[in-house]
Amino acid sequence: MRILFAFLTALLVSGALPANADDHATPPAAPNAPAAPMTKQDRLDKLFTDLKRERNEKAAERIAGNIWNEWSQSGSASIDLMMQWSQKAIENQKFDVALDFLDQVVTLQPSYAEGWNRRATVHFMMKNYGKSMSDIDRALQLEPRHFGALSGLAQIMALTGHKQSALEAWQKVLVIYPMMRSAQDQVATLSEELAGEGI
Repeated sequence: MRILFAFLTALLVSGALPANADDHATPPAAPNAPAAPMTKQDRLDKLFTDLKRERNEKAAERIAGNIWNEWSQSGSASIDLMMQWSQKAIENQKFDVALDFLDQVVTLQPSYAEGWNRRATVHFMMKNYGKSMSDIDRALQLEPRHFGALSGLAQIMALTGHKQSALEAWQKVLVIYPMMRSAQDQVATLSEELAGEGI
């Protein structure tokens, strides 16, 4: 036993064995080392946390605008260009042209939630509610916090006479974006209407 102890002590002194477990730990970062850059997902997570906590309507609108800016960046110059062209077509009420661009966007980058949301918006403007809801569903699968897509869903539900579903969708919007004035107004209005109807 003494021989084993002497052998282990010799190994320890020679540095062949670690003195303690901390010797295997990663060395601490230098105090002035730059922090790793935030990913798009990190930025969105922080913005959504800020949006949920913000109680000033104007400040919340600015945060929501920053979220829309993050959503609009596809990571592809060609997709971003097609999104710009689709927006121009929408502004000129050339919905078929906008759909052509957006069909390309969702085909080329099916994981880009904003492409699906934009196409849902065009279908909504064309009163193609079924197609709009299908695209909204896809956008929400990719980004469940997409308050724009949820707002669109709520509007379709209200327009098609499904007030309870519309109310539930607006309530989901308020969980994500509590200071959205239009959602607050819709929840109040629909709640009154449904109470009056006795649900």
